Amino acid sequence: MFKDPDNHGGVAQRMPTTMPDIASNVKNQNHGTLDWVGMSEIEMPLVLVDEQGQQHTVGARIDAFVNLTDAQAKGIHMSRLYLAIEELSAAGEITVAALRGLLDRFVETHEDLSTAAKISLRFDYHVRRPSLISGKLGWKAYPITIDAELNEGHFNCDLKVDVTYSSTCPCSAALARQLIQEAFRARFNGGEISSQEVAEWLGTTDGIVATPHSQRSIAEVQVRLGGSDDTLPILGLINAIEGSLKTPVQAAVKREDEQEFARLNGQNLMFCEDAARILQQELNSHEHIVDYRIRINHYESLHAHDAVSITTKGIPNGFRA
Repeated sequence: MFKDPDNHGGVAQRMPTTMPDIASNVKNQNHGTLDWVGMSEIEMPLVLVDEQGQQHTVGARIDAFVNLTDAQAKGIHMSRLYLAIEELSAAGEITVAALRGLLDRFVETHEDLSTAAKISLRFDYHVRRPSLISGKLGWKAYPITIDAELNEGHFNCDLKVDVTYSSTCPCSAALARQLIQEAFRARFNGGEISSQEVAEWLGTTDGIVATPHSQRSIAEVQVRLGGSDDTLPILGLINAIEGSLKTPVQAAVKREDEQEFARLNGQNLMFCEDAARILQQELNSHEHIVDYRIRINHYESLHAHDAVSITTKGIPNGFRA
């Protein structure tokens, strides 16, 4: 038989009438202000509102901090940070305005102790995507980070998404084409041939003697949202990245989808520098994005090391590479 958890097995629990408050009442022997004090890796469900007003429940890992400006204070009230987040989890929705309100509360509940607050949310955003040709649906998970900071009344909200795609090396493609040309000359040796004969030969391993190398790649894109944003444009940012690079990895795949994926890779050859410049041009076209930082990671199949390209919008006092 299960016992009532509030009864504690029938044993009466006596609570003291006055509990010690070490943070407020004990004299601090070590003086000094601190940039940030708080908690990390808080696990909590949150309700996120997308651009279409739809709600998504996500399992988030949360970091929450305030600064400590009173050099004499023993510490901050960490439970107040946690309870404010828990209240948002239970009865609120994650929007830019809600994050601003949460940070305001962090500071208000630490009057005379703090003038700044910040929070970081990390979670996977699941999107059901159709395949390229067959239209079969499958789930893709995109790692998301939302960072918000309030300092002396100045508020920033940053959105970061990781998008996985395929990159085919232009140099490798050129070298493969050269080998195919050489194999063609060796096979036909300048004689008269029919288009049917060539087509059949191209369908053999003797015809396609080499293929370029490609690799799974990740674009890490962080953007600073403008003051007019309220809902977080997660899906819009994902779509802009995948639409620009053109070779996002797939979920559900039939043979016709795999063939189309191979075609897209062949028509969109890119070094890591190319991918960074493609996204640079795309993000520059979005006026509501105040600033951005792009890191391109090509996890090489040829080399044991990776190829990386990093760029920012380059505004004064903005993101740095």
